[in-house]
Amino acid sequence: MKRISFILLVAITPFGCNQSNKNNYNDEISQFQYALNVEFSDKKTSPLKSEDFNNFKQLSFFPINESLKITANFERTPNEPIFQMQTTTERKPLYTQYGIASFNIDGKACSLRIYQNQELVVDPEYTNHLFIPFNDLTNGEETYDAGRYIDLKTPKGATIIIDFNTAYNPYCAYNDKYSCPLPPRENDLAVKIKAGILNFNKH
Repeated sequence: MKRISFILLVAITPFGCNQSNKNNYNDEISQFQYALNVEFSDKKTSPLKSEDFNNFKQLSFFPINESLKITANFERTPNEPIFQMQTTTERKPLYTQYGIASFNIDGKACSLRIYQNQELVVDPEYTNHLFIPFNDLTNGEETYDAGRYIDLKTPKGATIIIDFNTAYNPYCAYNDKYSCPLPPRENDLAVKIKAGILNFNKH
């Protein structure tokens, strides 16, 4: 899924700047959600089963929470071995660990392994594409029980932005014909991430 680029406008006064930035951020995430809904509403791109597609209205999301747009410390982990990531089927795509992100949520130290798909990396369009599959304590309740995903770009410094408001479900949450990577145990977060997409409600 490709991301949409946005131009953020900056107001002149300090108060206006803060308010403008907040509004722009909300607009950015709203556009992300809108793009997902467009994808799911188009029969050519929707992963939904026929019966679910016919009744589809829109996806559900947590309220936008800018505090869960995290600036994490980033540690590059070069020379990691290529490995076969477990999926919901017998398919085992090749990944390598690109780095580790460390951050705090609600006073708890957290970390996530960041991966790079070895097939996509040779595609010029996805050379800088990184991938975080993760679990958290909302799994099986508010969110899909097999975890969620976040897409990122390779960082240029010692930090990386992880925006949980852009967390989305694997296609397997909607249709079991797909083969989806399962988050490694190292990416189990012992906190509730109340941001991003909710579990799919067919009703």
